[in-house]
Amino acid sequence: MTFSAQNLPEGLSLDPLTGRISGTTRTRGLHRITVSARNPWGRAERELRIVVGDTIALTPPMGWNSWNCWAGAVDDAKIRAAAKAMKDKGLVQHGWTYINIDDTWQGVRGGPYHAIQPNEKFPDMKALSDYVHGLGLKLGIYSTPWITSYAGYRGGSSDRKDGLWQKEESPGQRNRSWKHGKFPFDENDARQWAEWGIDYLKYDWNPNNVEAVERMQNALNSCGRDIVYSLSNSAPFAQASEWARMANAWRTTGDITDAWASMSGIGFSQDRWRPFAGPGHWNDPDMLVVGQVGWGPELHPTRLTPDEQYTHITLWALLSAPLLLGCDLERLDEFTLNLLFNDEVLEVSQDPLGRQARRIDKGGGREMWVKDLEDGSKAVGLFFPANEKKTPADYFPWNKPSKTEMIVDAGEIGIAGRFRVRDLWQQEDIGIFDRAFTIEVPYHGVALLRISSVGG
Repeated sequence: MTFSAQNLPEGLSLDPLTGRISGTTRTRGLHRITVSARNPWGRAERELRIVVGDTIALTPPMGWNSWNCWAGAVDDAKIRAAAKAMKDKGLVQHGWTYINIDDTWQGVRGGPYHAIQPNEKFPDMKALSDYVHGLGLKLGIYSTPWITSYAGYRGGSSDRKDGLWQKEESPGQRNRSWKHGKFPFDENDARQWAEWGIDYLKYDWNPNNVEAVERMQNALNSCGRDIVYSLSNSAPFAQASEWARMANAWRTTGDITDAWASMSGIGFSQDRWRPFAGPGHWNDPDMLVVGQVGWGPELHPTRLTPDEQYTHITLWALLSAPLLLGCDLERLDEFTLNLLFNDEVLEVSQDPLGRQARRIDKGGGREMWVKDLEDGSKAVGLFFPANEKKTPADYFPWNKPSKTEMIVDAGEIGIAGRFRVRDLWQQEDIGIFDRAFTIEVPYHGVALLRISSVGG
Protein backbone atom coordinates (compact mmCIF):
# COMPACT_ATOMS: atom_id res chain seq x y z
CA MET A 1 0.00 0.00 0.00
CA THR A 2 1.26 3.47 -0.87
CA PHE A 3 -0.21 6.80 0.18
CA SER A 4 -0.33 10.38 -1.04
CA ALA A 5 -1.98 13.62 0.02
CA GLN A 6 -3.02 16.86 -1.64
CA ASN A 7 -3.23 20.33 -0.07
CA LEU A 8 -1.23 19.57 3.08
CA PRO A 9 -0.56 22.79 5.01
CA GLU A 10 3.00 24.09 5.01
CA GLY A 11 5.27 22.23 7.43
CA LEU A 12 3.47 18.87 7.21
CA SER A 13 4.50 15.87 5.13
CA LEU A 14 3.14 12.40 4.48
CA ASP A 15 5.20 9.19 4.49
CA PRO A 16 4.14 7.34 1.30
CA LEU A 17 4.85 3.92 2.83
CA THR A 18 3.03 4.30 6.17
CA GLY A 19 0.48 7.02 5.42
CA ARG A 20 1.61 8.86 8.53
CA ILE A 21 1.39 12.67 8.50
CA SER A 22 3.99 14.45 10.63
CA GLY A 23 5.58 17.83 11.13
CA THR A 24 4.57 21.19 12.56
CA THR A 25 2.48 23.91 11.01
CA ARG A 26 1.47 27.34 12.19
CA THR A 27 -1.03 27.89 9.39
CA ARG A 28 -4.14 28.33 11.51
CA GLY A 29 -7.61 27.35 10.42
CA LEU A 30 -9.40 24.41 8.81
CA HIS A 31 -7.45 22.56 6.12
CA ARG A 32 -9.26 20.07 3.88
CA ILE A 33 -6.84 17.61 2.35
CA THR A 34 -7.38 14.58 0.14
CA VAL A 35 -5.60 11.38 1.18
CA SER A 36 -5.23 8.57 -1.36
CA ALA A 37 -4.25 4.93 -0.87
CA ARG A 38 -3.22 2.62 -3.69
CA ASN A 39 -2.31 -1.04 -4.04
CA PRO A 40 -2.38 -3.57 -6.94
CA TRP A 41 -6.14 -4.02 -6.50
CA GLY A 42 -7.14 -0.39 -6.84
CA ARG A 43 -7.22 3.10 -5.38
CA ALA A 44 -9.33 4.84 -2.73
CA GLU A 45 -9.40 8.38 -1.41
CA ARG A 46 -11.02 10.29 1.39
CA GLU A 47 -11.11 13.84 2.68
CA LEU A 48 -9.27 14.53 5.93
CA ARG A 49 -9.74 17.71 7.94
CA ILE A 50 -6.79 19.17 9.83
CA VAL A 51 -7.74 21.90 12.29
CA VAL A 52 -4.94 24.15 13.51
CA GLY A 53 -5.61 26.40 16.50
CA ASP A 54 -5.53 26.63 20.27
CA THR A 55 -7.98 23.77 20.99
CA ILE A 56 -6.80 20.15 21.08
CA ALA A 57 -8.73 16.90 21.59
CA LEU A 58 -11.41 17.98 19.11
CA THR A 59 -12.79 14.43 19.34
CA PRO A 60 -12.64 12.16 22.41
CA PRO A 61 -9.20 10.55 22.92
CA MET A 62 -8.88 6.84 22.06
CA GLY A 63 -6.16 4.65 23.51
CA TRP A 64 -5.03 2.55 26.46
CA ASN A 65 -4.10 3.08 30.11
CA SER A 66 -1.92 0.75 32.16
CA TRP A 67 -3.77 0.75 35.51
CA ASN A 68 -6.65 -1.70 34.99
CA CYS A 69 -4.17 -4.16 33.54
CA TRP A 70 -0.85 -3.78 35.34
CA ALA A 71 -1.47 -1.31 38.19
CA GLY A 72 1.79 -1.01 40.19
CA ALA A 73 3.52 -3.72 38.11
CA VAL A 74 3.81 -1.41 35.10
CA ASP A 75 7.29 -0.89 33.65
CA ASP A 76 9.09 0.11 30.46
CA ALA A 77 8.82 -3.37 28.92
CA LYS A 78 5.05 -3.57 29.48
CA ILE A 79 4.49 -0.14 27.93
CA ARG A 80 6.57 -1.09 24.88
CA ALA A 81 4.67 -4.37 24.59
CA ALA A 82 1.32 -2.56 24.75
CA ALA A 83 2.40 -0.09 22.09
CA LYS A 84 3.67 -2.84 19.81
CA ALA A 85 0.43 -4.81 20.27
CA MET A 86 -1.67 -1.74 19.47
CA LYS A 87 0.15 -1.46 16.16
CA ASP A 88 0.55 -5.16 15.32
CA LYS A 89 -3.08 -6.07 16.07
CA GLY A 90 -4.33 -3.21 13.92
CA LEU A 91 -5.86 -1.00 16.62
CA VAL A 92 -3.91 1.98 15.32
CA GLN A 93 -5.70 1.58 11.98
CA HIS A 94 -9.02 2.27 13.70
CA GLY A 95 -7.99 5.40 15.60
CA TRP A 96 -6.65 3.93 18.86
CA THR A 97 -3.72 6.22 19.58
CA TYR A 98 -2.66 6.84 23.19
CA ILE A 99 -0.45 4.57 25.33
CA ASN A 100 -0.77 6.00 28.86
CA ILE A 101 1.45 5.19 31.84
CA ASP A 102 -0.48 5.39 35.12
CA ASP A 103 0.82 5.73 38.69
CA THR A 104 4.12 4.24 40.01
CA TRP A 105 6.58 5.52 37.36
CA GLN A 106 7.78 8.41 39.58
CA GLY A 107 11.28 8.56 41.05
CA VAL A 108 13.40 11.38 42.43
CA ARG A 109 13.03 15.04 41.57
CA GLY A 110 15.95 16.40 39.59
CA GLY A 111 17.25 16.93 36.06
CA PRO A 112 17.58 20.29 34.29
CA TYR A 113 14.05 21.37 35.32
CA HIS A 114 14.09 19.98 38.89
CA ALA A 115 11.20 17.80 37.74
CA ILE A 116 10.08 14.29 38.66
CA GLN A 117 12.41 11.77 37.05
CA PRO A 118 11.42 8.17 36.27
CA ASN A 119 12.33 5.42 38.74
CA GLU A 120 14.24 2.23 37.98
CA LYS A 121 11.24 0.71 36.17
CA PHE A 122 11.61 3.32 33.41
CA PRO A 123 15.33 3.74 32.71
CA ASP A 124 14.95 6.20 29.79
CA MET A 125 11.62 7.98 29.36
CA LYS A 126 12.75 9.88 26.26
CA ALA A 127 13.76 6.65 24.55
CA LEU A 128 10.41 5.10 25.46
CA SER A 129 8.60 8.14 24.05
CA ASP A 130 10.59 7.91 20.82
CA TYR A 131 9.72 4.21 20.52
CA VAL A 132 5.99 4.84 20.97
CA HIS A 133 6.03 7.75 18.53
CA GLY A 134 7.94 5.61 16.03
CA LEU A 135 4.95 3.26 15.92
CA GLY A 136 2.63 6.13 15.03
CA LEU A 137 1.23 6.32 18.58
CA LYS A 138 1.29 8.85 21.43
CA LEU A 139 2.51 8.54 25.02
CA GLY A 140 0.70 9.58 28.19
CA ILE A 141 1.83 9.96 31.79
CA TYR A 142 0.35 10.29 35.29
CA SER A 143 0.75 12.79 38.10
CA THR A 144 -1.06 14.45 40.99
CA PRO A 145 -0.87 17.90 42.63
CA TRP A 146 -0.66 16.14 45.99
CA ILE A 147 2.62 15.48 47.80
CA THR A 148 2.12 11.72 47.32
CA SER A 149 0.12 9.82 44.71
CA TYR A 150 -2.57 7.27 45.55
CA ALA A 151 -0.03 4.45 45.12
CA GLY A 152 2.51 6.17 47.37
CA TYR A 153 4.82 7.70 44.77
CA ARG A 154 6.15 11.24 44.37
CA GLY A 155 3.56 13.89 43.52
CA GLY A 156 3.67 17.37 42.04
CA SER A 157 4.07 19.38 45.24
CA SER A 158 6.01 19.37 48.50
CA ASP A 159 5.99 21.03 51.89
CA ARG A 160 9.66 21.80 51.25
CA LYS A 161 10.87 24.42 48.80
CA ASP A 162 13.57 22.07 47.50
CA GLY A 163 10.92 19.42 46.75
CA LEU A 164 12.51 16.86 49.05
CA TRP A 165 10.26 13.85 49.56
CA GLN A 166 10.66 10.44 51.16
CA LYS A 167 8.63 7.42 50.06
CA GLU A 168 6.23 6.38 52.80
CA GLU A 169 5.61 2.65 52.84
CA SER A 170 2.56 2.21 55.05
CA PRO A 171 -0.94 3.16 53.87
CA GLY A 172 -1.38 5.35 56.96
CA GLN A 173 1.73 7.35 56.13
CA ARG A 174 0.65 7.76 52.49
CA ASN A 175 -2.77 9.01 53.51
CA ARG A 176 -1.18 11.86 55.47
CA SER A 177 0.57 12.99 52.27
CA TRP A 178 -2.59 12.92 50.16
CA LYS A 179 -2.73 16.69 50.33
CA HIS A 180 -1.49 19.74 48.46
CA GLY A 181 2.01 20.74 49.47
CA LYS A 182 3.01 24.32 50.14
CA PHE A 183 5.26 24.38 47.07
CA PRO A 184 3.87 23.22 43.68
CA PHE A 185 6.17 22.16 40.83
CA ASP A 186 3.69 22.27 37.93
CA GLU A 187 5.90 24.26 35.56
CA ASN A 188 8.97 22.13 36.33
CA ASP A 189 7.14 18.90 35.56
CA ALA A 190 5.30 20.20 32.48
CA ARG A 191 8.57 21.34 30.89
CA GLN A 192 10.11 17.93 31.53
CA TRP A 193 7.12 16.15 29.99
CA ALA A 194 7.35 18.37 26.92
CA GLU A 195 11.05 17.56 26.52
CA TRP A 196 10.31 13.82 26.75
CA GLY A 197 7.56 14.16 24.15
CA ILE A 198 4.58 13.37 26.39
CA ASP A 199 1.17 13.77 24.71
CA TYR A 200 -1.36 13.11 27.51
CA LEU A 201 -1.53 13.84 31.24
CA LYS A 202 -3.79 12.06 33.72
CA TYR A 203 -3.85 14.38 36.75
CA ASP A 204 -5.31 12.50 39.70
CA TRP A 205 -6.61 13.56 43.13
CA ASN A 206 -9.86 14.10 45.00
CA PRO A 207 -11.59 16.41 45.31
CA ASN A 208 -10.47 18.27 42.19
CA ASN A 209 -10.11 21.96 43.00
CA VAL A 210 -10.09 24.91 40.62
CA GLU A 211 -6.80 26.40 41.85
CA ALA A 212 -4.76 23.26 41.19
CA VAL A 213 -6.47 22.56 37.87
CA GLU A 214 -5.81 26.07 36.60
CA ARG A 215 -2.20 26.06 37.77
CA MET A 216 -1.44 22.92 35.74
CA GLN A 217 -3.44 24.23 32.79
CA ASN A 218 -1.20 27.31 32.69
CA ALA A 219 1.92 25.15 32.97
CA LEU A 220 0.83 22.93 30.08
CA ASN A 221 -0.13 25.93 27.94
CA SER A 222 3.36 27.39 28.35
CA CYS A 223 5.42 24.17 28.06
CA GLY A 224 5.74 24.31 24.27
CA ARG A 225 3.90 21.06 23.46
CA ASP A 226 0.28 20.00 22.96
CA ILE A 227 -0.56 17.73 25.91
CA VAL A 228 -4.09 16.45 26.45
CA TYR A 229 -5.11 17.38 30.00
CA SER A 230 -7.35 14.83 31.75
CA LEU A 231 -8.56 15.26 35.34
CA SER A 232 -9.21 12.38 37.71
CA ASN A 233 -11.24 11.51 39.73
CA SER A 234 -14.88 12.24 40.68
CA ALA A 235 -14.82 15.85 39.51
CA PRO A 236 -17.41 17.84 41.50
CA PHE A 237 -20.45 18.50 39.32
CA ALA A 238 -20.94 21.97 40.79
CA GLN A 239 -17.78 23.15 39.02
CA ALA A 240 -18.48 21.36 35.70
CA SER A 241 -18.26 24.59 33.69
CA GLU A 242 -14.80 25.22 35.17
CA TRP A 243 -13.53 21.77 34.22
CA ALA A 244 -14.85 22.32 30.68
CA ARG A 245 -13.02 25.65 30.52
CA MET A 246 -9.67 24.38 31.77
CA ALA A 247 -9.31 20.69 30.90
CA ASN A 248 -9.75 18.40 27.92
CA ALA A 249 -11.44 15.67 29.98
CA TRP A 250 -12.53 15.11 33.56
CA ARG A 251 -13.58 12.00 35.41
CA THR A 252 -17.25 12.26 36.32
CA THR A 253 -17.08 9.25 38.64
CA GLY A 254 -14.96 7.03 40.84
CA ASP A 255 -13.16 3.96 39.51
CA ILE A 256 -15.00 1.49 37.30
CA THR A 257 -14.80 -2.30 37.71
CA ASP A 258 -15.74 -5.13 35.35
CA ALA A 259 -19.14 -5.71 36.96
CA TRP A 260 -22.54 -4.89 35.51
CA ALA A 261 -23.55 -2.84 38.55
CA SER A 262 -20.41 -0.70 38.28
CA MET A 263 -20.42 -0.20 34.50
CA SER A 264 -24.17 0.37 34.13
CA GLY A 265 -24.41 2.47 37.28
CA ILE A 266 -21.75 4.80 35.90
CA GLY A 267 -22.80 4.82 32.26
CA PHE A 268 -26.52 5.36 32.67
CA SER A 269 -26.03 8.23 35.16
CA GLN A 270 -24.17 10.60 32.83
CA ASP A 271 -27.07 12.60 31.36
CA ARG A 272 -26.69 15.58 33.71
CA TRP A 273 -23.13 16.16 32.41
CA ARG A 274 -24.33 16.48 28.79
CA PRO A 275 -24.20 20.32 28.47
CA PHE A 276 -20.47 20.39 29.23
CA ALA A 277 -19.24 18.01 26.50
CA GLY A 278 -17.97 19.29 23.18
CA PRO A 279 -14.88 19.54 20.97
CA GLY A 280 -11.85 19.99 23.23
CA HIS A 281 -13.60 19.09 26.51
CA TRP A 282 -15.16 15.72 27.36
CA ASN A 283 -16.96 14.03 30.23
CA ASP A 284 -15.00 10.92 31.24
CA PRO A 285 -16.88 8.02 32.91
CA ASP A 286 -13.61 6.06 33.26
CA MET A 287 -11.90 3.31 31.27
CA LEU A 288 -13.30 0.45 29.23
CA VAL A 289 -13.38 -2.87 31.06
CA VAL A 290 -13.35 -5.34 28.17
CA GLY A 291 -10.71 -7.99 27.44
CA GLN A 292 -8.28 -9.30 30.06
CA VAL A 293 -8.30 -7.02 33.12
CA GLY A 294 -7.36 -7.42 36.77
CA TRP A 295 -5.55 -4.37 38.18
CA GLY A 296 -2.29 -6.29 37.88
CA PRO A 297 -0.40 -8.29 37.60
CA GLU A 298 -2.91 -11.19 37.74
CA LEU A 299 -5.55 -10.86 35.01
CA HIS A 300 -8.89 -12.44 34.18
CA PRO A 301 -11.42 -12.12 31.35
CA THR A 302 -13.88 -9.30 31.93
CA ARG A 303 -16.86 -10.35 34.01
CA LEU A 304 -19.23 -8.49 31.68
CA THR A 305 -21.29 -10.77 29.44
CA PRO A 306 -21.07 -10.27 25.66
CA ASP A 307 -24.34 -8.29 25.64
CA GLU A 308 -23.07 -6.17 28.53
CA GLN A 309 -19.88 -5.45 26.60
CA TYR A 310 -21.90 -4.28 23.60
CA THR A 311 -23.81 -2.02 26.00
CA HIS A 312 -20.54 -0.71 27.48
CA ILE A 313 -18.91 0.25 24.17
CA THR A 314 -22.14 1.62 22.73
CA LEU A 315 -22.93 3.81 25.72
CA TRP A 316 -19.42 5.27 25.91
CA ALA A 317 -19.56 6.05 22.16
CA LEU A 318 -22.92 7.81 22.54
CA LEU A 319 -21.60 9.74 25.56
CA SER A 320 -18.70 11.11 23.49
CA ALA A 321 -16.49 9.78 26.27
CA PRO A 322 -12.75 9.12 26.02
CA LEU A 323 -12.27 5.50 24.93
CA LEU A 324 -9.36 4.20 27.00
CA LEU A 325 -8.82 0.46 27.14
CA GLY A 326 -7.59 -1.06 30.38
CA CYS A 327 -6.85 -4.60 29.21
CA ASP A 328 -3.80 -6.59 28.14
CA LEU A 329 -3.44 -5.64 24.47
CA GLU A 330 -1.24 -8.65 23.75
CA ARG A 331 -4.05 -11.05 24.72
CA LEU A 332 -6.99 -9.58 22.84
CA ASP A 333 -9.39 -12.28 21.63
CA GLU A 334 -11.45 -12.13 18.42
CA PHE A 335 -14.63 -11.03 20.17
CA THR A 336 -12.90 -8.08 21.84
CA LEU A 337 -11.13 -7.10 18.63
CA ASN A 338 -14.46 -7.07 16.81
CA LEU A 339 -15.82 -4.72 19.48
CA LEU A 340 -12.89 -2.37 18.98
CA PHE A 341 -12.63 -2.58 15.18
CA ASN A 342 -16.20 -1.57 14.27
CA ASP A 343 -15.57 1.72 12.47
CA GLU A 344 -19.27 2.58 12.21
CA VAL A 345 -19.55 2.48 15.99
CA LEU A 346 -16.31 4.40 16.42
CA GLU A 347 -17.58 7.06 14.01
CA VAL A 348 -20.41 7.72 16.49
CA SER A 349 -17.80 8.32 19.19
CA GLN A 350 -15.59 10.45 16.96
CA ASP A 351 -18.29 12.49 15.22
CA PRO A 352 -16.87 16.02 14.77
CA LEU A 353 -20.02 17.70 16.10
CA GLY A 354 -19.03 16.40 19.54
CA ARG A 355 -22.51 16.18 21.03
CA GLN A 356 -23.19 13.89 23.98
CA ALA A 357 -26.36 11.79 23.63
CA ARG A 358 -29.49 12.72 25.57
CA ARG A 359 -31.41 10.17 27.62
CA ILE A 360 -35.07 9.29 27.06
CA ASP A 361 -36.71 7.05 29.64
CA LYS A 362 -38.85 4.48 27.81
CA GLY A 363 -40.25 2.87 30.98
CA GLY A 364 -40.02 -0.73 32.11
CA GLY A 365 -36.28 -0.51 32.75
CA ARG A 366 -35.63 0.57 29.14
CA GLU A 367 -33.70 3.61 27.94
CA MET A 368 -33.10 5.35 24.62
CA TRP A 369 -30.08 7.61 24.11
CA VAL A 370 -30.05 9.92 21.07
CA LYS A 371 -26.92 11.60 19.72
CA ASP A 372 -27.00 14.32 17.04
CA LEU A 373 -24.41 13.73 14.31
CA GLU A 374 -22.69 16.22 12.04
CA ASP A 375 -24.44 15.07 8.86
CA GLY A 376 -27.89 15.57 10.39
CA SER A 377 -28.50 11.90 11.16
CA LYS A 378 -29.05 10.50 14.66
CA ALA A 379 -27.22 7.75 16.51
CA VAL A 380 -29.79 5.98 18.65
CA GLY A 381 -28.95 3.49 21.38
CA LEU A 382 -31.80 1.31 22.65
CA PHE A 383 -30.91 -0.30 25.98
CA PHE A 384 -32.60 -2.78 28.30
CA PRO A 385 -30.64 -2.40 31.57
CA ALA A 386 -33.76 -3.16 33.66
CA ASN A 387 -31.87 -1.95 36.71
CA GLU A 388 -33.81 1.06 37.96
CA LYS A 389 -35.43 -0.88 40.81
CA LYS A 390 -35.56 -4.33 42.36
CA THR A 391 -37.96 -6.74 40.69
CA PRO A 392 -38.78 -10.41 41.36
CA ALA A 393 -36.33 -11.25 38.56
CA ASP A 394 -33.49 -9.87 40.67
CA TYR A 395 -34.20 -12.48 43.32
CA PHE A 396 -35.16 -15.27 40.91
CA PRO A 397 -32.75 -14.83 37.98
CA TRP A 398 -34.33 -17.65 35.97
CA ASN A 399 -37.36 -15.35 35.60
CA LYS A 400 -35.37 -12.53 34.01
CA PRO A 401 -36.66 -11.53 30.56
CA SER A 402 -34.37 -12.40 27.67
CA LYS A 403 -35.41 -9.42 25.51
CA THR A 404 -37.92 -6.63 25.05
CA GLU A 405 -39.47 -4.73 22.17
CA MET A 406 -38.69 -1.03 21.84
CA ILE A 407 -40.25 1.56 19.55
CA VAL A 408 -38.35 4.43 17.93
CA ASP A 409 -40.68 7.32 17.17
CA ALA A 410 -39.34 9.72 14.53
CA GLY A 411 -40.69 12.80 16.27
CA GLU A 412 -39.21 11.75 19.59
CA ILE A 413 -35.68 11.73 18.15
CA GLY A 414 -36.10 14.84 15.99
CA ILE A 415 -36.55 13.21 12.55
CA ALA A 416 -39.33 14.37 10.22
CA GLY A 417 -41.22 12.03 7.90
CA ARG A 418 -39.77 8.79 6.55
CA PHE A 419 -36.38 7.61 7.76
CA ARG A 420 -33.70 5.07 6.97
CA VAL A 421 -32.41 2.74 9.71
CA ARG A 422 -28.99 1.11 9.78
CA ASP A 423 -27.83 -1.34 12.46
CA LEU A 424 -24.25 -0.30 13.33
CA TRP A 425 -23.21 -3.46 15.17
CA GLN A 426 -24.57 -5.69 12.40
CA GLN A 427 -23.33 -3.19 9.77
CA GLU A 428 -26.43 -3.63 7.65
CA ASP A 429 -29.37 -1.52 6.51
CA ILE A 430 -32.67 -2.55 8.09
CA GLY A 431 -34.98 -0.51 5.85
CA ILE A 432 -36.98 2.67 5.38
CA PHE A 433 -39.83 3.39 7.78
CA ASP A 434 -42.60 5.91 8.25
CA ARG A 435 -43.02 7.63 11.64
CA ALA A 436 -42.02 4.65 13.85
CA PHE A 437 -39.88 1.54 13.99
CA THR A 438 -39.86 -1.44 16.38
CA ILE A 439 -36.87 -3.62 17.29
CA GLU A 440 -36.02 -6.29 19.85
CA VAL A 441 -33.35 -5.52 22.43
CA PRO A 442 -31.73 -8.24 24.60
CA TYR A 443 -31.66 -8.06 28.40
CA HIS A 444 -28.60 -6.01 29.46
CA GLY A 445 -28.04 -5.53 25.74
CA VAL A 446 -28.40 -2.84 23.11
CA ALA A 447 -29.38 -2.02 19.55
CA LEU A 448 -27.29 0.80 18.06
CA LEU A 449 -28.89 2.46 15.06
CA ARG A 450 -28.03 5.27 12.70
CA ILE A 451 -31.24 6.94 11.60
CA SER A 452 -31.43 9.51 8.81
CA SER A 453 -34.35 11.32 7.22
CA VAL A 454 -35.32 10.46 3.65
CA GLY A 455 -38.11 13.07 3.49
CA GLY A 456 -41.67 12.52 2.40
